[in-house]
Amino acid sequence: MWDDAFPSFLIGLREGLEAGLIVSILVATLVRAGAKSRLPQVWTGVLAAMALAMSFGAVLTFTAASLSTTAQESFGGALSVIAVAFVTAMVFWMRRSARNLSGEIKEKVTSALTMGAGMLIVTSFLAVGREGLETALFLWTTARAAGESAGPLTGAGIGLVIAAGLCWGLYRRVLKINLTRFFTATGVVLIVIAAGVLGYGLRDLQEGGTLPGKEAFAFDLSPHIDASSWYSTLVQGVFNLTPAMTWLQVIAYAGYLAVVMTLFVRGVRAKAPKEPKPAKAAAAAKDGEPAGDAPAPRRRPAWVIPAAVVAVPAVAAGAVVAFSGGKPAGAQTVAVSEKDCGKGFTAPRPGRQTFQMHNTGDKASEVYLIDPASNAVYGEIEGLAPGTTRDLVATVGGGQYAWRCVPTGGKAVTSAAVRVSGGGNAKAVSPVAERDLAAPLAAYKNYVNQGLATLTSQTRKLSDDINGGDLDAARGDWLTAHRTYSSLGAAYGTFQDFDQKINGRKDGLPDAERDKDFAGFHRLEYGLWHGQSADELRGPAEQLAKDADGLRQAFPGQDFDPGDLPLRTHEILENTLQFELTGDTDEGSGTNLATADANLTGTRELLDVLRPLLTKRDAGLLSRVDGDIARVQKLLDAAHQDDKWTPVDKLDAGTRARLNGATGQLLEDLAPVPDLLEIRKSA
Repeated sequence: MWDDAFPSFLIGLREGLEAGLIVSILVATLVRAGAKSRLPQVWTGVLAAMALAMSFGAVLTFTAASLSTTAQESFGGALSVIAVAFVTAMVFWMRRSARNLSGEIKEKVTSALTMGAGMLIVTSFLAVGREGLETALFLWTTARAAGESAGPLTGAGIGLVIAAGLCWGLYRRVLKINLTRFFTATGVVLIVIAAGVLGYGLRDLQEGGTLPGKEAFAFDLSPHIDASSWYSTLVQGVFNLTPAMTWLQVIAYAGYLAVVMTLFVRGVRAKAPKEPKPAKAAAAAKDGEPAGDAPAPRRRPAWVIPAAVVAVPAVAAGAVVAFSGGKPAGAQTVAVSEKDCGKGFTAPRPGRQTFQMHNTGDKASEVYLIDPASNAVYGEIEGLAPGTTRDLVATVGGGQYAWRCVPTGGKAVTSAAVRVSGGGNAKAVSPVAERDLAAPLAAYKNYVNQGLATLTSQTRKLSDDINGGDLDAARGDWLTAHRTYSSLGAAYGTFQDFDQKINGRKDGLPDAERDKDFAGFHRLEYGLWHGQSADELRGPAEQLAKDADGLRQAFPGQDFDPGDLPLRTHEILENTLQFELTGDTDEGSGTNLATADANLTGTRELLDVLRPLLTKRDAGLLSRVDGDIARVQKLLDAAHQDDKWTPVDKLDAGTRARLNGATGQLLEDLAPVPDLLEIRKSA
């Protein structure tokens, strides 16, 4: 989160200090002129500027939410480019104006005092409003780039609070800050950040189809860089530099930096014009300090409480409007029943839509928004109970749409189709029926049958080693057999009690490793690497061989739910990250990474049988997953030398972090697989 927070923190600090200085100078000038009674007018203008900034943020949020996916990309990209333009202009303006800001504002206030209350309100509103709009736009852009991370809002909040404290200190003369140096230093950093925002915005425009070159990559380091590592996350969060960037992004990034940074540094180095010696009042007001010989009185002004009463509900209301998940006005209510599905459904507008699905029938029902031509699913609700109403949110683009209701124990009912004109292409998932998984399931069961036949032979050899007293050979054969079993992870759910007998752990057993029910591979591992004799291990080894053979004979007749296949793509490596990569299951052999390698082999095999189905639904996902697997495999191979595996606890901290990070990234990219291949009754 904090990597996403830094750019917004810097914007909050800089824009907050900029606006705060202006307000401080406004207040100081009025106090110096003996016009304290006019201060409420200043705060009215400030509050109006805040309200405008919050409203602008709300408009951006709701406007983007109502667009199609591709339109959202184009909209966000365009605003990112605009945000870069605003930030660039702000950086150069403050570089030029920091020295003379106090005098300029004082002159405007003096003019406003002679023109009535309205003009003073307008002066403060315009002075602060620009900073508010810039902040709102940049925050919206960085928040969108960060996805669901709370980093941008957190960083901006911290920056604004610190800026307020600095302005108060300057006003009270308890702080001395060289504002020219401050705005110069932050300007350099903001130019670098803005270059990244520009690259991100142009990529969005390419994704939205507004600009060409979507597939023209200048480089793609995804297979070689751990995207979840701390350094990768930091670089991407702060600078918006990603492992894969198009030529347009790279050229724009480098060109912006070269031109803007050169102009900025050249302007900083240029000799500043000699300023006339300021009058005493102007000198006192410089850098946000109040003018006059004495500090401003410290008593609480009468306008503080009224301003708080106005500001607090305004800020709260803006936050609720901007971030609430309330139902949008005009959401359609669509009836669902066993005989009439989709009553009340009319052609919706393109964009993000919320439908209120109300079950008017007597049975619970599955509800799907589909493309009637292809049966692709745009949105769904599972188990809508009779008499209840739930929201279904979906992005609508151009094309045909219909509702399909599948009541419990009943036949599917499909509504009349409606056509939506305009809008981009909405993303839909082609539904998977149980018959679609029949071929992958048969292929995987064949793989497991072969693996169990191999396992039976290997565990028999392990038992023979121990019977013959050759414990050195037993250790090698133990690892070979255990790796074979570990590569069958997707079938564990069908092994029933055999899994506990063959690969059970001591956790939860009353006597731990000495418990009579501690059996299988881990029981033998403990004995082989803790100096137990062949006589002590003969019984457990023989029992393991019998259980492996029993499983081989039982497996063909056991029920294997085809819906388990997509789930196991994620679950195998979840267990790997939880148990193997923590060393939790190590009973002395130090071969947890060998087990992780076997788990990866099993995951790869499972993905191979599911590949035809996944390719039709999201070929890009498979490309990312293949890159992730190659990265994890490379890290595991580095820990394997001459049939010896580095124990998890012997890995250096950096290698261990990279391995955990790469596995975590692989898990994240595998997460959509169960949803893509979920068996749906709409199929």
